[in-house]
Amino acid sequence: MPADPSALRLALAEEITAADPTLDPGWLDAIAAVPRELFLGTSVFRPTGTGWQPVLRAEAGQEEWLRMVYSDRTWVTQVEGTDAADATGPVTGSPTSSATLPSLVARTAQVAGVRPGQKILEVGTGTGYSTALLSHRLGSENVVSVEYDAGLAASAAAHLRDAGYAPTLAVGDGLHGCAEHADYDAIIATCSVRSLPPSWFWQLDDGGSITTTVSGWMLASGLIRLVLDDEGVARGRFTGDTISYMLARPHERPPSPTFFPQDGDTRPARLDPGLVDHWAGRFVAQLAVPSAQLTTTDSGVVLRDVATGSQAWTEPDGDAWSVHQHGPLRLWDRAETALLQWRALGSPDLTEFGMTATPFEQTVWIGSPEGPHWSLPQG
Repeated sequence: MPADPSALRLALAEEITAADPTLDPGWLDAIAAVPRELFLGTSVFRPTGTGWQPVLRAEAGQEEWLRMVYSDRTWVTQVEGTDAADATGPVTGSPTSSATLPSLVARTAQVAGVRPGQKILEVGTGTGYSTALLSHRLGSENVVSVEYDAGLAASAAAHLRDAGYAPTLAVGDGLHGCAEHADYDAIIATCSVRSLPPSWFWQLDDGGSITTTVSGWMLASGLIRLVLDDEGVARGRFTGDTISYMLARPHERPPSPTFFPQDGDTRPARLDPGLVDHWAGRFVAQLAVPSAQLTTTDSGVVLRDVATGSQAWTEPDGDAWSVHQHGPLRLWDRAETALLQWRALGSPDLTEFGMTATPFEQTVWIGSPEGPHWSLPQG
């Protein structure tokens, strides 16, 4: 019997409900109603060992395509600016756009606490699927969505029109918000940021909220909702979700050349570098050295600051570890100090972390603002 899109949508909503019974039924109704197949076009990328293989709808066949569409997974639609439909073969590089898994879109919207009647700015239209879910739940007239990539924005507009939704769409850098349609009751970012852009604060009503994932160049992320008070300070606590979105393009990591270890200082490490494999541990290390990129190897970890040429790398030393550091920034010293503070508090997960933010200064802390804390990079 041919696959029925309506039945597959309902099955997906039921699957998501079973995995997270706390989700608001309104978001599950949206998942069951929005035809996701309209937003994936004619091709997506499937990961291979070394890159990305385009999967064509015509070659997969209608039934297999629909089963792919209605699986709760993210489908990459663009890699390094190349759309899946334009790829003639496998490509390499980092994804630059995707259709996010439906459960993550719903979870993010639930954390945002948005409700019908509120005016929402979505940062990152992408394929338009998340915009459609917001429009279905809140009403198209209450949704503004901005997309950085003009080509993606045009495709999303067509997809939304075909699905019967008419939110307000804009093309531009979502880190600047969308001033022409402000003010907003809430801003929801479907991309990660290293810090909150000042424009987001200025385009919110008092009492408005910002929901985003705070990430960085180690690709450690934390989902948070911050509420703006009448003095212009936003405060919130991170959820325990181990999720991530792609970094906003202006916040992306700089190109990193092939690693060659340089001579430098060597000393015993005071802790196992494997702590950075822990979700919160990597987040702490990233807070301490926000300019560093991280690579894990069979023999330890590598931290590199591309701008200064600083590097740190670890290797086994009997039953312990040694760390080698080169350059003006002692990357491992900073990461290690932060990790020791985190471990002394019992290695808490992200639910014990919070954030205090203004347009000019943003701090992530553990326990309370008076506890261990680190400033986020600005700009």
